[in-house]
Amino acid sequence: MEHAVTPSWASLAYLASGVLFILALRGLSSPSTSRTGNRFGMIGMLIAVVTTLVVHEPTKQQLLSSGVIFVFTDFAAYAQILAAIAIGGAIGWITARKIKMTDMPQLVAAFHSLVGMAAVLVGWAAYLNPEAFGIAASAGFIMPQSRLEMGLGIAIGAITFSGSVIAFLKLAGKMSGAPIMLPGRHVINLATLAAILGLTAYFMTDQSLWVIATVTALAFIIGFLLIIPIGGADMPVVVSMLNSYSGWAAAAMGFTLHNTAMIITGALVGSSGAILSYIMCKAMNRSFISVIAGGFGAEAGPAGEAKEQRPWKRGSAEDAAYMLGEAEKVIIIPGYGMAVSQAQHALREMGDLLKAKGVEVKYAIHPVAGRMPGHMNVLLAEANVPYDEVFELEDINSEFATADVAFIIGANDVVNPAAKTDKASPIYGMPVFDVDKAKQVFFIKRSMGGVGYAGVDNDVFYMPQTTMLLADAKKMVEDINKGLAH
Repeated sequence: MEHAVTPSWASLAYLASGVLFILALRGLSSPSTSRTGNRFGMIGMLIAVVTTLVVHEPTKQQLLSSGVIFVFTDFAAYAQILAAIAIGGAIGWITARKIKMTDMPQLVAAFHSLVGMAAVLVGWAAYLNPEAFGIAASAGFIMPQSRLEMGLGIAIGAITFSGSVIAFLKLAGKMSGAPIMLPGRHVINLATLAAILGLTAYFMTDQSLWVIATVTALAFIIGFLLIIPIGGADMPVVVSMLNSYSGWAAAAMGFTLHNTAMIITGALVGSSGAILSYIMCKAMNRSFISVIAGGFGAEAGPAGEAKEQRPWKRGSAEDAAYMLGEAEKVIIIPGYGMAVSQAQHALREMGDLLKAKGVEVKYAIHPVAGRMPGHMNVLLAEANVPYDEVFELEDINSEFATADVAFIIGANDVVNPAAKTDKASPIYGMPVFDVDKAKQVFFIKRSMGGVGYAGVDNDVFYMPQTTMLLADAKKMVEDINKGLAH
C-alpha cells in the first residue's frame, strides 16, 4: 500500500483526537469526571478511526495484494471493515454489561492480551507483505527503520500477550497466586531480553524469517517468565504495568503503519500506565526497576499462617450498630471482600444512616486495594457514594487517631501493621492505614481461618479494641443497617 503524504486536514483531525485522549485521561483521574473522560475518549477514537478509513481508502488492488482475494469492490471492503468493527463492538458491549465488578481485573488483563496479540499480528502482516503497508524500499525489501519499529512492536506485543495471559489466570483463580520461582530467573530474564534486543538490532541488517520468528518466540517466553514470579498481592501493579506495555506496543505499530493516531494513543497509554505503575510502586514500597525486571517483592520470607490460637473478640451486627450509632467519626476501609460480596450498596446505605444520626463518615481507599488500580473507587462510585467523602491513604491516615470507629470491610493487607514492623513479611515497607490508632475497630471477614492475598496473618485481628464480625460482608452490613434504622 502506497502511503501518500497525510493531508493537512487529517493531521488536524489526528491532533484533535490526541487532545481528546489527553482530556479523557484527565477526566478518568477522578470518579466525578470519569464519565466525561470516557466520552472524550470515545469521540477521539471515532475521529481517529474515520480519518484513517478516509485517508487510507481500501481498494481492490490493495486488498488483493494483501491476500484478501474475495473482495471485489471498494464498497465490499468498507463493508468488511465495518462488520469487523460491529462484531468487536458487540462483543465488548455485551461483555461490559454482563461482567461482575469482582471479575473486572481479569477482564482488563484479558483485554491487554488482545492488544498485545493485535500488535504481533499487524507486525507479521507487515513483514509478510511490506508493499501493502508502504514500508518496502523495493520489491520484498523492508526499509531498515521499519524493521526496527516492526521488531520492537512485535516484541512488546508478544510480551504483553503472554504476560497478560498469566495475569488473567492468576486473577481468575485458574492458577496459583503464589510466586513461582525459577532457579536463576534473573539471569534467564536478562539473557532473554538481551537476545531480543540484539536480534531486533540484527533484524535491521538481515530480514530473514528466522530472525523475526526468534524475536517473537523469545518475547512470548519472557512475558511468561516476567509474571509467574509475581505474587497475588502485587497484581495491581502488574495490571498497570501491562497496560503500559500494551500502549507502547500500539505506538510501535503506529510507526510501522505510518498512523499518527496510533502513535499518539499508544504513547499516551504507555506513559500514563508507566506513571501509574510508579505511583503504585511507591504505594507498595516497591522498586520500579524491579517491576520491569519481574519477580519484585518475591524475595521476602515465607507467608505466615493464620494464628487462631491467639485470643480475639467476636461481635454481632447489634454490637456494631450500637457502637457506630454512638460514634462521632467513622472511617470505612473497603477491600476486595466488599467487591466479592457486592456489599457497596449496603455500605453506602449504612453511611447514609450514620450521617442521619449526625456521625461524620469518611471512606479510606488504599492505592492497591482490590485487584486493580481504582477498583474500590469504581465500586463506591457505582453505589453513589459522594466523592467528597472518599479519601486516599496520604490524605486520611492521620485522622485515624481521632476516629471513634475504623470499619474494615473485606480489606486485609492494607491495614496489616506487619508492613511496618515485620521485616520478614512480604508486605514489609508497604504504607498501610493506621487503624490501630482508632478507638474501636470492627473487622468484617468470612472466617478467622483465612489470610490476606499476600498470605500473612494480621495482628489487627487480635488487638484489644478490635471486634471481629465473621460473616458475608453484604449480609453483615445489611444486619447492621437494620439495627441503625431502629
